[in-house]
Amino acid sequence: MAEQVRRDADAETEAVAAAVGDANHATGGGDIAGGPSVGAAASSFRGEAGSHAGETLLRVEGLTKYFPVRKGFFGRTVGQVKAVDDVSLTVRQGETFGLVGESGCGKSTLGRCILRAIEPTGGTIRFRERGGTEVDVRALDKQGLRSVRREMQLVFQDPYSSLNPRMTVAEIVGEPLVCHGVARGSELRRRVISLIEMVGLSARHLERYPHAFSGGQRQRIGIARALATDPGFLICDEAVSALDVSVQAQILNLLRELQERLALSYLFISHDLGVIRHISDRVGVMYVGKLVETAGTEALFARPHHPYTEALLSSKPIPDPRRKAERIVLSGEVANPANPPSGCYFHPRCPYARDICKTAAPPMKQVADNHYAACHFAGELNLRGAL
Repeated sequence: MAEQVRRDADAETEAVAAAVGDANHATGGGDIAGGPSVGAAASSFRGEAGSHAGETLLRVEGLTKYFPVRKGFFGRTVGQVKAVDDVSLTVRQGETFGLVGESGCGKSTLGRCILRAIEPTGGTIRFRERGGTEVDVRALDKQGLRSVRREMQLVFQDPYSSLNPRMTVAEIVGEPLVCHGVARGSELRRRVISLIEMVGLSARHLERYPHAFSGGQRQRIGIARALATDPGFLICDEAVSALDVSVQAQILNLLRELQERLALSYLFISHDLGVIRHISDRVGVMYVGKLVETAGTEALFARPHHPYTEALLSSKPIPDPRRKAERIVLSGEVANPANPPSGCYFHPRCPYARDICKTAAPPMKQVADNHYAACHFAGELNLRGAL
Protein backbone atom coordinates (compact mmCIF):
# COMPACT_ATOMS: atom_id res chain seq x y z
CA MET A 1 0.00 0.00 0.00
CA ALA A 2 2.87 2.36 0.82
CA GLU A 3 4.31 1.74 -2.64
CA GLN A 4 0.95 2.59 -4.21
CA VAL A 5 0.75 5.84 -2.22
CA ARG A 6 4.29 6.75 -3.34
CA ARG A 7 3.41 6.12 -6.99
CA ASP A 8 0.24 8.23 -6.68
CA ALA A 9 2.23 11.07 -5.12
CA ASP A 10 4.86 10.94 -7.87
CA ALA A 11 2.15 11.05 -10.53
CA GLU A 12 0.52 14.07 -8.89
CA THR A 13 3.86 15.92 -8.73
CA GLU A 14 4.46 15.33 -12.43
CA ALA A 15 0.94 16.54 -13.27
CA VAL A 16 1.36 19.75 -11.28
CA ALA A 17 4.70 20.43 -12.94
CA ALA A 18 3.05 20.05 -16.34
CA ALA A 19 0.28 22.45 -15.34
CA VAL A 20 2.70 25.33 -14.85
CA GLY A 21 4.81 24.53 -17.88
CA ASP A 22 7.82 23.42 -15.84
CA ALA A 23 8.73 20.10 -17.38
CA ASN A 24 11.92 19.95 -15.35
CA HIS A 25 10.26 20.65 -11.97
CA ALA A 26 12.41 19.09 -9.24
CA THR A 27 12.89 19.10 -5.49
CA GLY A 28 15.54 21.42 -4.69
CA GLY A 29 17.19 34.88 5.28
CA GLY A 30 15.62 37.79 4.41
CA ASP A 31 14.05 39.18 1.28
CA ILE A 32 15.21 42.23 -0.61
CA ALA A 33 13.21 45.40 -0.23
CA GLY A 34 12.47 47.97 -2.85
CA GLY A 35 13.38 47.26 -6.46
CA PRO A 36 11.55 48.51 -9.55
CA SER A 37 7.85 49.15 -9.07
CA VAL A 38 5.28 46.89 -10.67
CA GLY A 39 4.01 49.75 -12.76
CA ALA A 40 7.36 50.08 -14.52
CA ALA A 41 6.96 46.68 -16.14
CA ALA A 42 3.23 46.08 -16.18
CA SER A 43 2.16 48.08 -19.20
CA SER A 44 2.59 45.18 -21.65
CA PHE A 45 0.64 42.68 -19.53
CA ARG A 46 -3.15 42.19 -19.30
CA GLY A 47 -3.84 45.34 -21.26
CA GLU A 48 -7.56 44.68 -21.78
CA ALA A 49 -8.37 42.90 -18.51
CA GLY A 50 -10.06 45.84 -16.81
CA SER A 51 -13.03 45.82 -19.22
CA HIS A 52 -14.46 42.70 -17.53
CA ALA A 53 -14.07 43.82 -13.90
CA GLY A 54 -16.68 42.30 -11.60
CA GLU A 55 -17.79 39.55 -14.00
CA THR A 56 -17.61 35.91 -12.96
CA LEU A 57 -14.25 34.52 -14.08
CA LEU A 58 -14.42 31.04 -12.56
CA ARG A 59 -17.49 29.00 -11.67
CA VAL A 60 -17.08 25.66 -9.88
CA GLU A 61 -20.17 23.52 -9.29
CA GLY A 62 -20.43 20.23 -7.41
CA LEU A 63 -16.70 19.52 -7.67
CA THR A 64 -15.56 16.23 -6.13
CA LYS A 65 -12.26 14.42 -5.87
CA TYR A 66 -12.26 10.92 -4.40
CA PHE A 67 -9.01 9.02 -3.99
CA PRO A 68 -9.36 5.22 -4.02
CA VAL A 69 -8.26 3.23 -0.98
CA ARG A 70 -6.61 0.04 -2.21
CA LYS A 71 -5.62 -3.11 -0.34
CA GLY A 72 -4.25 -6.51 -1.15
CA PHE A 73 -1.78 -7.82 -3.68
CA PHE A 74 -3.97 -6.82 -6.65
CA GLY A 75 -4.72 -3.34 -5.31
CA ARG A 76 -8.45 -3.94 -4.92
CA THR A 77 -10.41 -0.74 -4.20
CA VAL A 78 -12.07 -1.04 -0.79
CA GLY A 79 -13.08 2.56 -0.17
CA GLN A 80 -12.64 6.20 -1.09
CA VAL A 81 -11.06 9.24 0.55
CA LYS A 82 -13.40 12.16 -0.11
CA ALA A 83 -10.76 14.87 -0.35
CA VAL A 84 -13.12 17.34 -2.09
CA ASP A 85 -16.81 16.66 -1.64
CA ASP A 86 -19.42 18.60 -3.64
CA VAL A 87 -17.80 22.04 -3.58
CA SER A 88 -19.31 25.01 -5.44
CA LEU A 89 -17.83 28.50 -5.61
CA THR A 90 -17.29 31.48 -7.90
CA VAL A 91 -14.38 33.87 -8.36
CA ARG A 92 -15.02 37.25 -9.97
CA GLN A 93 -12.69 39.23 -12.19
CA GLY A 94 -10.25 41.28 -10.11
CA GLU A 95 -11.14 39.79 -6.71
CA THR A 96 -9.33 37.57 -4.22
CA PHE A 97 -11.29 34.59 -2.95
CA GLY A 98 -9.65 33.29 0.23
CA LEU A 99 -9.95 29.61 1.08
CA VAL A 100 -9.26 28.74 4.71
CA GLY A 101 -9.46 25.62 6.87
CA GLU A 102 -7.44 23.14 8.87
CA SER A 103 -4.57 21.23 7.31
CA GLY A 104 -5.93 18.25 5.39
CA CYS A 105 -9.38 19.71 4.73
CA GLY A 106 -8.92 19.62 0.93
CA LYS A 107 -7.94 23.22 0.12
CA SER A 108 -4.88 22.41 -1.98
CA THR A 109 -6.58 19.45 -3.65
CA LEU A 110 -9.43 21.74 -4.68
CA GLY A 111 -6.98 24.22 -6.21
CA ARG A 112 -5.19 21.53 -8.17
CA CYS A 113 -8.48 20.05 -9.38
CA ILE A 114 -9.49 23.47 -10.75
CA LEU A 115 -6.28 23.51 -12.80
CA ARG A 116 -6.73 19.83 -13.63
CA ALA A 117 -3.26 19.21 -12.28
CA ILE A 118 -5.10 16.28 -10.76
CA GLU A 119 -8.27 15.01 -12.41
CA PRO A 120 -11.53 15.69 -10.54
CA THR A 121 -13.94 12.84 -9.96
CA GLY A 122 -17.04 14.87 -10.73
CA GLY A 123 -18.53 18.35 -11.06
CA THR A 124 -18.00 21.21 -13.50
CA ILE A 125 -15.31 23.89 -13.81
CA ARG A 126 -16.20 26.80 -16.08
CA PHE A 127 -13.60 29.46 -16.83
CA ARG A 128 -14.03 32.64 -18.87
CA GLU A 129 -11.12 33.16 -21.21
CA ARG A 130 -9.69 36.56 -22.07
CA GLY A 131 -11.80 36.86 -25.20
CA GLY A 132 -14.98 36.38 -23.15
CA THR A 133 -15.62 32.75 -24.13
CA GLU A 134 -16.60 30.48 -21.25
CA VAL A 135 -15.04 27.03 -21.43
CA ASP A 136 -15.73 23.82 -19.54
CA VAL A 137 -12.27 22.97 -18.22
CA ARG A 138 -13.18 19.35 -17.47
CA ALA A 139 -14.29 18.77 -21.07
CA LEU A 140 -11.10 20.10 -22.68
CA ASP A 141 -8.76 17.82 -24.56
CA LYS A 142 -4.99 18.00 -24.11
CA GLN A 143 -4.54 20.85 -26.59
CA GLY A 144 -7.45 22.86 -25.19
CA LEU A 145 -6.19 22.37 -21.64
CA ARG A 146 -2.73 23.55 -22.66
CA SER A 147 -4.28 26.71 -24.10
CA VAL A 148 -6.40 27.53 -21.03
CA ARG A 149 -3.47 26.95 -18.69
CA ARG A 150 -1.82 30.02 -20.16
CA GLU A 151 -4.54 31.96 -18.35
CA MET A 152 -4.63 29.89 -15.13
CA GLN A 153 -1.41 29.47 -13.17
CA LEU A 154 -0.22 28.25 -9.77
CA VAL A 155 2.06 29.78 -7.14
CA PHE A 156 3.45 26.97 -4.98
CA GLN A 157 3.75 26.85 -1.21
CA ASP A 158 7.42 25.92 -0.90
CA PRO A 159 9.79 28.38 -2.61
CA TYR A 160 12.67 25.96 -2.07
CA SER A 161 11.39 22.76 -3.70
CA SER A 162 9.31 24.42 -6.45
CA LEU A 163 12.35 25.80 -8.32
CA ASN A 164 14.66 23.51 -10.27
CA PRO A 165 18.11 23.84 -8.63
CA ARG A 166 19.85 23.05 -11.95
CA MET A 167 18.27 25.95 -13.81
CA THR A 168 19.14 29.65 -13.67
CA VAL A 169 16.52 32.28 -12.92
CA ALA A 170 16.43 33.21 -16.61
CA GLU A 171 15.68 29.58 -17.55
CA ILE A 172 13.07 29.13 -14.80
CA VAL A 173 11.11 32.27 -15.64
CA GLY A 174 11.52 31.83 -19.38
CA GLU A 175 10.53 28.16 -19.56
CA PRO A 176 6.73 28.75 -19.66
CA LEU A 177 7.27 31.22 -22.52
CA VAL A 178 9.25 28.61 -24.44
CA CYS A 179 6.86 25.74 -23.65
CA HIS A 180 3.85 27.72 -24.86
CA GLY A 181 5.68 29.17 -27.87
CA VAL A 182 5.24 32.75 -26.68
CA ALA A 183 8.78 34.06 -27.16
CA ARG A 184 12.32 33.04 -28.12
CA GLY A 185 15.69 34.65 -28.59
CA SER A 186 16.01 38.36 -27.81
CA GLU A 187 12.27 38.71 -27.25
CA LEU A 188 12.43 35.95 -24.63
CA ARG A 189 15.26 37.74 -22.85
CA ARG A 190 13.37 41.02 -22.91
CA ARG A 191 10.23 39.50 -21.45
CA VAL A 192 12.13 37.63 -18.74
CA ILE A 193 13.83 40.87 -17.64
CA SER A 194 10.47 42.63 -17.60
CA LEU A 195 8.94 39.86 -15.46
CA ILE A 196 11.79 39.72 -12.99
CA GLU A 197 11.75 43.49 -12.56
CA MET A 198 7.99 43.37 -12.08
CA VAL A 199 8.42 41.28 -8.92
CA GLY A 200 11.15 43.48 -7.43
CA LEU A 201 14.32 41.72 -8.62
CA SER A 202 16.70 42.90 -11.34
CA ALA A 203 18.47 41.68 -14.46
CA ARG A 204 21.67 40.97 -12.54
CA HIS A 205 19.90 38.06 -10.82
CA LEU A 206 19.09 36.22 -14.05
CA GLU A 207 22.19 34.01 -14.25
CA ARG A 208 22.09 32.92 -10.62
CA TYR A 209 20.74 29.61 -9.36
CA PRO A 210 17.95 29.23 -6.76
CA HIS A 211 20.33 28.34 -3.90
CA ALA A 212 21.74 31.90 -4.04
CA PHE A 213 18.42 33.45 -2.96
CA SER A 214 16.46 33.82 0.27
CA GLY A 215 13.00 32.32 0.68
CA GLY A 216 11.26 35.60 -0.15
CA GLN A 217 13.37 36.12 -3.24
CA ARG A 218 12.63 32.57 -4.41
CA GLN A 219 8.93 33.16 -4.00
CA ARG A 220 9.26 36.31 -6.11
CA ILE A 221 10.88 34.16 -8.80
CA GLY A 222 7.99 31.69 -8.52
CA ILE A 223 5.50 34.52 -8.94
CA ALA A 224 7.40 35.83 -11.99
CA ARG A 225 7.24 32.34 -13.52
CA ALA A 226 3.49 32.16 -12.85
CA LEU A 227 3.00 35.53 -14.59
CA ALA A 228 5.12 34.60 -17.61
CA THR A 229 2.21 33.51 -19.82
CA ASP A 230 0.17 36.62 -18.91
CA PRO A 231 -2.57 34.79 -16.94
CA GLY A 232 -5.68 36.41 -15.53
CA PHE A 233 -6.15 33.94 -12.69
CA LEU A 234 -3.64 32.68 -10.11
CA ILE A 235 -4.10 29.97 -7.51
CA CYS A 236 -1.81 30.87 -4.59
CA ASP A 237 -1.43 27.65 -2.63
CA GLU A 238 -0.13 28.64 0.83
CA ALA A 239 2.09 31.11 -1.02
CA VAL A 240 3.49 32.79 2.11
CA SER A 241 3.22 30.10 4.80
CA ALA A 242 6.88 29.05 4.46
CA LEU A 243 8.18 32.62 4.88
CA ASP A 244 9.11 34.78 7.86
CA VAL A 245 6.37 37.17 8.99
CA SER A 246 8.14 40.31 7.73
CA VAL A 247 8.76 38.67 4.36
CA GLN A 248 5.15 37.48 4.24
CA ALA A 249 4.04 41.11 4.40
CA GLN A 250 6.30 42.04 1.47
CA ILE A 251 5.00 39.19 -0.69
CA LEU A 252 1.37 39.93 0.20
CA ASN A 253 1.85 43.59 -0.70
CA LEU A 254 3.49 42.54 -3.97
CA LEU A 255 0.53 40.29 -4.81
CA ARG A 256 -1.93 43.10 -4.09
CA GLU A 257 0.03 45.55 -6.23
CA LEU A 258 0.23 43.04 -9.07
CA GLN A 259 -3.50 42.44 -8.80
CA GLU A 260 -4.24 46.15 -9.04
CA ARG A 261 -1.90 46.71 -11.98
CA LEU A 262 -2.71 43.57 -13.97
CA ALA A 263 -6.39 43.05 -13.01
CA LEU A 264 -5.56 39.59 -11.66
CA SER A 265 -7.96 37.31 -9.82
CA TYR A 266 -6.69 35.08 -7.01
CA LEU A 267 -7.84 31.92 -5.32
CA PHE A 268 -5.74 32.36 -2.19
CA ILE A 269 -5.38 29.20 -0.10
CA SER A 270 -4.14 29.51 3.47
CA HIS A 271 -4.63 28.24 7.01
CA ASP A 272 -3.59 31.64 8.44
CA LEU A 273 -6.68 33.67 9.33
CA GLY A 274 -4.68 36.91 9.58
CA VAL A 275 -3.34 36.52 6.05
CA ILE A 276 -6.77 35.62 4.70
CA ARG A 277 -8.36 38.65 6.33
CA HIS A 278 -5.64 40.94 4.99
CA ILE A 279 -5.75 39.93 1.36
CA SER A 280 -9.21 38.49 0.62
CA ASP A 281 -12.37 40.15 -0.70
CA ARG A 282 -14.48 37.05 0.00
CA VAL A 283 -13.72 33.99 2.11
CA GLY A 284 -14.70 30.33 1.92
CA VAL A 285 -14.30 27.99 4.90
CA MET A 286 -13.64 24.28 4.29
CA TYR A 287 -14.11 21.35 6.65
CA VAL A 288 -13.37 17.72 5.67
CA GLY A 289 -13.64 18.36 1.94
CA LYS A 290 -16.79 20.49 2.09
CA LEU A 291 -17.29 24.22 1.78
CA VAL A 292 -19.29 25.12 4.90
CA GLU A 293 -19.50 28.93 4.68
CA THR A 294 -18.78 31.75 2.24
CA ALA A 295 -19.14 35.50 2.74
CA GLY A 296 -17.46 38.84 2.32
CA THR A 297 -14.32 38.96 4.46
CA GLU A 298 -15.43 41.45 7.08
CA ALA A 299 -18.96 39.99 7.26
CA LEU A 300 -17.60 36.52 7.95
CA PHE A 301 -15.11 37.68 10.57
CA ALA A 302 -17.70 39.91 12.27
CA ARG A 303 -20.56 37.41 12.41
CA PRO A 304 -20.04 33.82 11.27
CA HIS A 305 -23.08 31.62 10.71
CA HIS A 306 -21.48 28.16 10.92
CA PRO A 307 -20.30 26.72 14.28
CA TYR A 308 -17.04 25.51 12.74
CA THR A 309 -16.25 29.01 11.48
CA GLU A 310 -16.91 30.37 14.97
CA ALA A 311 -14.49 27.86 16.49
CA LEU A 312 -11.90 28.55 13.81
CA LEU A 313 -12.06 32.31 14.36
CA SER A 314 -11.72 31.87 18.12
CA SER A 315 -8.29 30.30 17.56
CA LYS A 316 -6.95 33.54 16.09
CA PRO A 317 -4.58 35.22 18.59
CA ILE A 318 -5.51 38.66 19.89
CA PRO A 319 -2.57 41.10 19.55
CA ASP A 320 -3.26 42.68 22.94
CA PRO A 321 -1.63 41.25 26.10
CA ARG A 322 -4.30 42.90 28.29
CA ARG A 323 -7.10 40.87 26.70
CA LYS A 324 -7.72 37.18 27.19
CA ALA A 325 -8.87 35.18 24.20
CA GLU A 326 -12.04 33.13 24.70
CA ARG A 327 -11.08 30.14 22.62
CA ILE A 328 -13.63 27.49 21.72
CA VAL A 329 -12.05 24.05 22.26
CA LEU A 330 -13.85 21.45 20.18
CA SER A 331 -14.26 17.93 21.48
CA GLY A 332 -13.37 14.83 19.51
CA GLU A 333 -11.28 14.49 16.37
CA VAL A 334 -11.61 15.80 12.83
CA ALA A 335 -13.81 13.48 10.79
CA ASN A 336 -12.11 10.84 8.67
CA PRO A 337 -12.68 11.72 4.97
CA ALA A 338 -12.47 8.02 4.15
CA ASN A 339 -15.34 7.31 6.54
CA PRO A 340 -17.19 10.56 7.28
CA PRO A 341 -20.12 10.63 9.71
CA SER A 342 -23.70 10.68 8.48
CA GLY A 343 -25.56 13.95 8.19
CA CYS A 344 -23.44 17.03 8.88
CA TYR A 345 -19.75 16.11 8.96
CA PHE A 346 -19.23 18.53 11.85
CA HIS A 347 -22.01 17.26 14.13
CA PRO A 348 -19.82 14.96 16.35
CA ARG A 349 -17.85 18.07 17.44
CA CYS A 350 -20.55 20.73 17.24
CA PRO A 351 -21.78 22.19 20.55
CA TYR A 352 -25.07 23.17 18.89
CA ALA A 353 -25.85 19.81 17.23
CA ARG A 354 -29.39 18.43 17.31
CA ASP A 355 -30.96 15.22 16.06
CA ILE A 356 -31.43 16.41 12.49
CA CYS A 357 -27.69 17.14 12.23
CA LYS A 358 -26.94 13.43 12.69
CA THR A 359 -29.13 12.24 9.83
CA ALA A 360 -29.47 15.00 7.18
CA ALA A 361 -26.66 16.80 5.39
CA PRO A 362 -27.34 20.56 5.60
CA PRO A 363 -27.71 22.43 2.30
CA MET A 364 -25.82 25.63 1.61
CA LYS A 365 -28.36 28.39 2.25
CA GLN A 366 -28.28 32.17 2.11
CA VAL A 367 -28.40 33.85 5.54
CA ALA A 368 -27.53 37.41 4.50
CA ASP A 369 -26.51 39.36 1.43
CA ASN A 370 -23.73 37.31 -0.27
CA HIS A 371 -23.43 35.20 2.90
CA TYR A 372 -24.05 31.44 2.73
CA ALA A 373 -23.67 28.71 5.32
CA ALA A 374 -24.19 24.93 5.29
CA CYS A 375 -25.89 24.61 8.67
CA HIS A 376 -29.45 23.59 9.53
CA PHE A 377 -29.62 26.45 12.04
CA ALA A 378 -27.68 29.13 10.18
CA GLY A 379 -29.21 32.49 10.92
CA GLU A 380 -30.75 31.24 14.17
CA LEU A 381 -27.57 30.79 16.19
CA ASN A 382 -25.90 33.83 17.73
CA LEU A 383 -22.26 33.02 16.98
CA ARG A 384 -19.25 35.05 18.04
CA GLY A 385 -16.93 36.59 15.46
CA ALA A 386 -13.31 37.70 15.62
CA LEU A 387 -12.11 41.09 16.81
